[in-house]
Amino acid sequence: MSREGEDRIAAAAERQHGVVTHRQLMEAGLSRSAMGRRLLSGRLRLLHRGVYLAVPFPLPHTREMAAVLASDPDAVVSHHSAAALWGLGAGSGSSPRATAPVEITVEGNRGRRPGIRVHRVARLGDEERTVSQGIPITTPGRTLLDLATVTGARELEAAVARAEREGLVDPDALAALLARQRGHAGTRVLKAVAEAPGGPALTRSAAEAKFLALIREAGLPAPECNVVLGPYEIDFLWRAAGIAAEVDGFRYHASRPRFEGDRRKDAWLLAAGITVVRLSWRQITREAMATAVQLGQALARAGSNRS
Repeated sequence: MSREGEDRIAAAAERQHGVVTHRQLMEAGLSRSAMGRRLLSGRLRLLHRGVYLAVPFPLPHTREMAAVLASDPDAVVSHHSAAALWGLGAGSGSSPRATAPVEITVEGNRGRRPGIRVHRVARLGDEERTVSQGIPITTPGRTLLDLATVTGARELEAAVARAEREGLVDPDALAALLARQRGHAGTRVLKAVAEAPGGPALTRSAAEAKFLALIREAGLPAPECNVVLGPYEIDFLWRAAGIAAEVDGFRYHASRPRFEGDRRKDAWLLAAGITVVRLSWRQITREAMATAVQLGQALARAGSNRS
């Protein structure tokens, strides 16, 4: 095979996360018999019918690219797989989804492929598809809408919060998407999350999620969540009131280093003019009313002192 042909295959593999198609190999001048020899020697590895790995080891997004190339020309990565690529959900990084079927969306009623979970839609407009890292994918907003049909409210809220924090979506664009997709199965759920008082919150534990639900039900002002101040990260912060709330999770066990670290954190925040309220799992789940009253009083006192 010519040097030019080898270069074309290498360029395609570099552009496509290590993946090449049967058509690209043929166009580069590789015959069927030569293709067979490369498969036997391990220089090529079959991933899907007509799609091959052309580098020694899979790359981080090889599976997603291969799934798209193995499907129809209009296919895009979607749902959990898209959330992972955008860094929005449990599919990110080294999670169990790394071995789950790649999820894609196609228009119409198309065939199945092993290792690929196909979602079919009548139409996916150009405004809801894009390309990220060379991979056709649903836009962040459309990804959230699709996630709303396959994940729980807490996971969805965290994904929306991440998307807003990273600048992947904004409230106006999300509102336009929801208006455009009134009939979509995920619209009602995503709308409820996106329009929650104070906006969607990025919570990292069951205790934080319970606490956020508690303050919403009590009608208290919405705090900022997981805020970085100086060397510390604060669970919840009412910045104008100078009040912070730190939540200890269900499996939290105090130790001397943790205890001393918390005291240093509280002292630093106090010096910065912020009073810390520490709450336990029991206070949040079994003493919810008393906890809400305590927070309400603290916020009211802070408001009167600063007025």
